[in-house]
Amino acid sequence: MGLEKLDPLLSLVPGIKKPAKALSFREKLKWTAIILGVYFTLFSTPALGVNVNSFLNNTSFAIINIIFAARIGTLMTVGIGPIVLSSIILQLLNGAGIITMDLNDPAQKGRFQGIQKLAAIVIAIVEAFIYTYTGSITALAGFPLIIIAIQLALGAIIVVYLDEAMVKWGITSGINLFIAGGVAFAIVGGTANILVPEAISAIAGHGSGALAGAIEAFGPLVFTILILIISLYVLDMKVELPLSFSQFRGVGGGRLPIAFLYVSVLPVVLATALTVSLGIWLRVAANVTGPAAPLVHFFAFYTTGTTGTPVLSGGLVYLMQPLGFYPYATQYGGVGSYSNYFQVLSTQTSELFMPWGGKPLLIPEWEHFIIYTIILIVLCIIFGRFWVEMTGQSPKNVASQLQDVGFQIPGFRRDPRITESVLNKYLPTITVLGSIFVALLAAAASITGAIGNGMGILLTAGIMYAVYQQMENENMIEGYPALNRFLGPK
Repeated sequence: MGLEKLDPLLSLVPGIKKPAKALSFREKLKWTAIILGVYFTLFSTPALGVNVNSFLNNTSFAIINIIFAARIGTLMTVGIGPIVLSSIILQLLNGAGIITMDLNDPAQKGRFQGIQKLAAIVIAIVEAFIYTYTGSITALAGFPLIIIAIQLALGAIIVVYLDEAMVKWGITSGINLFIAGGVAFAIVGGTANILVPEAISAIAGHGSGALAGAIEAFGPLVFTILILIISLYVLDMKVELPLSFSQFRGVGGGRLPIAFLYVSVLPVVLATALTVSLGIWLRVAANVTGPAAPLVHFFAFYTTGTTGTPVLSGGLVYLMQPLGFYPYATQYGGVGSYSNYFQVLSTQTSELFMPWGGKPLLIPEWEHFIIYTIILIVLCIIFGRFWVEMTGQSPKNVASQLQDVGFQIPGFRRDPRITESVLNKYLPTITVLGSIFVALLAAAASITGAIGNGMGILLTAGIMYAVYQQMENENMIEGYPALNRFLGPK
């Protein structure tokens, strides 16, 4: 298909213009603060006609809120989901050869970004109606659902443009900062609204064990800090290959740093976004009956929650979801504790319906955790390898880039094929190991109840590290303007 035929349609989609001149670091910070202010305004404003009590402190939406920088029931209900999903779909289509676009060509890259924006807008509208008409949020009696759906769609479309504005006017991508902001909100809100009340309940109801109960109640916060520290430490781990200038024998060219997390935390982000999106989209079939019901229930089985909304509680997609410390820990005794939590894991089961009918297979929750971890590792490896190829970080591309700027690896002939063979000893292995590590760390955060979810903590750590590095570079460029000519336009 000639995608250039879409150019007339793409020209009708409004866009955010780039600044007429290069912005100073202080100006970028100002625009970043403004864009974040608009985001948090949407994040804090309930949609008109929504029953606020149905979503405030509702832990069943915790993973959706974090992965999509959303807050169910507000104007930020859909969040960044459409942006992430449209990117995944287009990258898959391009990688599979269904569509062919050279992202190194500015014209084709612009077309790709235009299609992605249009797809995100369409997905935003569709998901807004899914959230509204499948009962994921509870409307006030008699309030027209169409009005709620329109509000949610407009909120999601605004986020698409906020992300574009952040890329062009801010210090990093909007997706990054929105997720980091949502995780920070979850950590502060979780500590104030859940952990502190749990500690008070432990003190009031445990007698001689009150102090131990109060300390245990803050366990999720301790694990959150621990995983954040581990993430920041691992982000700085790297292997360095020596380089030299091919045109000047004996002159060193520095080193090529290959980070242990070569693709950052993107594999776990994409894997979690995929599984969570499946859970959202399959809500439309939650009440299906007839011959197709067993097959639908095999993939996703929903029960009615305490607020009357459908809750994913079984099926293959449920097994792909992370376990949550809450509400599991509160199902026994009313206080979130690890003893209660592990009691639930050892006694509770989830149902896997067979597509050919018959009795459902009962799977203990501890087996659910193992299945979830294995699936997460496999998906992270797949997305990690895929992302390396799609973003030009493969050994072949890196070797070509080194060749273009005149670098070579000392002791080896200056030939991109030779350089590629050397890089093949490092990059694929590091990609797989890094993908496995982030998957295991995310799973560990899930089982320990770390606030903000493992993926959220990992991503926030990665964002903090990247923003810190970018801020350092921005300050260096402003302090030494000559560097700007060497590094090129930002």
